[in-house]
Amino acid sequence: MNRILTMTMIAILAGCTQTADHNGQAGQASESLNAVKERFARMEADALKEPYHGIFTTNDTLENLYSIKATNVTTAPIIEAANNFLAALSTDQRQRTTFEITDQEWRKWSNVDNGIYDRQGVSLKEMDEEQKKLAFDLMRSSLSAKGLQLSKDIMKTDQTLRELNDNSADYDEELYFFTLMGTPSDTAPWGWQIDGHHLVINYFVLGDQVVMSPVFMGGEPIFTTSGKYKGNTLFQDEQNMGLAFMQSLSDTQQVDATITRVKTGNNNVSEANKDNLTLDFQGIQASSLSASQRAELLELINQYISNMREGHKQVKMEEVIRHIDNTWFSWVGETKPDAVFYYRIHSPVVLIEFDHQRVVGVPNTDDGKPSRNHIHTVVRTPNGNDYGKDLLRQHLANHQH
Repeated sequence: MNRILTMTMIAILAGCTQTADHNGQAGQASESLNAVKERFARMEADALKEPYHGIFTTNDTLENLYSIKATNVTTAPIIEAANNFLAALSTDQRQRTTFEITDQEWRKWSNVDNGIYDRQGVSLKEMDEEQKKLAFDLMRSSLSAKGLQLSKDIMKTDQTLRELNDNSADYDEELYFFTLMGTPSDTAPWGWQIDGHHLVINYFVLGDQVVMSPVFMGGEPIFTTSGKYKGNTLFQDEQNMGLAFMQSLSDTQQVDATITRVKTGNNNVSEANKDNLTLDFQGIQASSLSASQRAELLELINQYISNMREGHKQVKMEEVIRHIDNTWFSWVGETKPDAVFYYRIHSPVVLIEFDHQRVVGVPNTDDGKPSRNHIHTVVRTPNGNDYGKDLLRQHLANHQH
């Protein structure tokens, strides 16, 4: 289903929860909710019928992009944090949280709110204080300080949406669900996932290698002006750095980068249920940029990759740099200081999307146009290595489990 239809359905749902104040309206709201949930369930079921392939360009012939090798960046703190977290769970919680390394749970994630999508695992809301601390310790050991803070700030936006939507249980700063695939190990593949509204992180570990993708990070409202987390603000660097890079291009380069100047809807293409996607390079190729422009583009990419812990961030950025000549930047929208826009950075080893989206969760503000108060970002690993799938394939080919 295309993104416009998806967001229209969500907008209908949000409207129902705000206006169902007598029996007839409540019944209509319930019917709308069930219809939307069923639609999302079918979307996921249809996607999972296809074995994982990955995101490729039409004529992609690249081989051996990813290999099992030593990075000399320890994963011991991540393993320890995962084991501590698992040990603190009850038997029932552990059963609901743990899956085989090859389980489809990796691909069962969605950025939408909990009224629409039912998640697996154990949520922060179900945990006692010690379990919550250990869950955040797992995130802290895996992410940079910046990445952890951004994750927490995204969670805060759900508390704000709860306040703005008459205390709706669909929104909650603790409705973020943890699952682990495989057994934490310094030799065998394993990983973890957090899944919730506007925050999804898939984190694969094999030896001292890490693949952190797909990652979905978003937020609404971007600017919190009331309530418990008044002043909370998200994605200003990603927004402003992207616009500044586009504005730094010459007029001719901007024309090359632009897909269209018209931004009327939502443009992200690699969100949930889009694991198998044919996506060709568009825009301007980095090989045609000046040295300073390439450096600025790398800084923009680093803004997203630096949500990983420092050592593995550096490993990933070295991979990105090796393919910088075949990295493409594309743009949708205008370039005025207050413009709403979409941009994509796409290379053989990284896909990044930034999108100003229509307002959905903040009541009485949806005018049908994209807004700076609702942002979605996605980071993917093209050519078959989301979820560490290519590394896992190579490992399983040489090891019996």
